[in-house]
Amino acid sequence: MPQAVADVAQPPQDGPEGQACPGATGSTGTSGTSGSDFAPLLRTVKGQGLLERRTGWYALGIAANLTALAGVVTAMVFVGDSWWNLPLALPLAVLWTRTAFVGHDAGHSQISSDGRASRIIGLLHANVLLGMNEAWWNDKHVRHHANPNHVDKDPDVGVGALVWTQKQAARREGFARWLTRNQARLFFPMLLLEGIALKIYGFQFLRRQPVRERALCGLLLAAHLGLYATLLLTVMSPGKAVVFALAHHALFGLHLGMAFAPNHKGMEMPDPDGPRWGHMRRQVLTSRNVRGAVLTDWFLGGLNYQIEHHLFPSMPRPHLRLAQPLVKARCAEIGMPYTETGLVESYRQALRHMHDVGEPLR
Repeated sequence: MPQAVADVAQPPQDGPEGQACPGATGSTGTSGTSGSDFAPLLRTVKGQGLLERRTGWYALGIAANLTALAGVVTAMVFVGDSWWNLPLALPLAVLWTRTAFVGHDAGHSQISSDGRASRIIGLLHANVLLGMNEAWWNDKHVRHHANPNHVDKDPDVGVGALVWTQKQAARREGFARWLTRNQARLFFPMLLLEGIALKIYGFQFLRRQPVRERALCGLLLAAHLGLYATLLLTVMSPGKAVVFALAHHALFGLHLGMAFAPNHKGMEMPDPDGPRWGHMRRQVLTSRNVRGAVLTDWFLGGLNYQIEHHLFPSMPRPHLRLAQPLVKARCAEIGMPYTETGLVESYRQALRHMHDVGEPLR
């Protein structure tokens, strides 16, 4: 199992330089005092069996998703070389996002405690079906989970096309400065490029992988591109195939971005020069839950229980809802804020944060 997967599968504990250590029970307090806040919650969650895997639940979900994907592909072949194929880009994008959620859960060892099985599921869903390098995602995601919203350690709030603090914004020049000034209004349009960007990042990451890993991941990524291109060019003319691919990736990027956007943007950001936060504080204060029922759970792939997911990364997706009352109660008991809002309000708060970051440049 890649080290990133092994680390992110367990609740972290403060280690040297505030890095995550696999397999620990966690720590709390602004100075990293061990155990006092998180340990009772962990015991309760374990006692109720909420960390036990739900492999059967995932097997049914994976089978249903693969069947639906096959159904869309069959419909594309049936429609043939016609612009009526273009509307099928929408269900295909939605199903690709379900595929990405499975890859995410496999990376956290939520589906199986067997590292080899988790890796195979991740490679199938990320590299083969999506053309996204599973190793790149896990490397990035474990660093995010270890130190969420930490500007020096979380790659999700590092300087990129968007920035997340006014200090980052102050260094922007030229086109990047204009982009930051308008990043709130450009956020959702930029998500339309995310589906293609994920493929590019994955291929770029190959250079950082060991030779055997590079060969395996590169072969699977190439297989994805070959299969995808063969499908489109067999069914449609080149012009229609290009339009379909662009629409499909745009919708996929938008849907996936909408699932991840509410989770941390606009939440507390630890002071890099301040005291280290313990596990409970680090994960709860930087995360936002989204209220909703079954439809919200489906649309966001369980990421609407972001607080519970960050506290217990290896917890199976169907158990997150069951853990929520326990986490809420523990937060109330120790006087720790627990943030939960509606889906539209979560986007408003995230966009407000991006707008405020760019305010000094306007």
